Amino acid sequence: MTEITEAFIRNKLAELDRSHAESDGYAEIPIHPDEHLKCAAVLVPLVFFQNEWHILYTRRTDRVESHKGQVSFPGGACDEGETTPEETALREADEEIGIRPTDVNILGTLSRMVTISKFKVTPVVGIIQFPYAFKTSGAEVARVFTMPLLWLANRNNYWEFSLPGSERSVIFYHPYDGELLWGATARMTVNFLKILGLL
Repeated sequence: MTEITEAFIRNKLAELDRSHAESDGYAEIPIHPDEHLKCAAVLVPLVFFQNEWHILYTRRTDRVESHKGQVSFPGGACDEGETTPEETALREADEEIGIRPTDVNILGTLSRMVTISKFKVTPVVGIIQFPYAFKTSGAEVARVFTMPLLWLANRNNYWEFSLPGSERSVIFYHPYDGELLWGATARMTVNFLKILGLL
């Protein structure tokens, strides 16, 4: 297997950027040409510890407005005046779990995804040092945790099934450390693994 290094990940994301610059990636809902989609971005944080790469996730609290208790990436809607997905992702990661923007080494972005809540989300991939002194927003984030990249890439650890009467599908992972990864966040994870050639 190819060694997964920072340079390797950066190059793979750069290849995606060149070949899919106009792609909107995967859509969880049918998109109509005149439909207004809200801008959003998430940070896909990579950390290296115990001699392997991990992806960092959060679990949302039961007090947030939407997606209560779900596993997600730090992120959210674009603020007025923000001109890049990197700005949005870094601001949200700082607000939600206390990652300072200067502590993130941005590697690139994944294809945009349209979610069932009608957001057009750009996943921004970046590396942070680990361990890190996270400061979670008590109103939004219940827990910060990681999953090993190779565990996520093991085809035995997730399944994908088609929605009845639809061309779309949903991804569910088996529980890991008590956490259930599924839906849009699982889709972004699998997309990233495919770009790296791990799936």
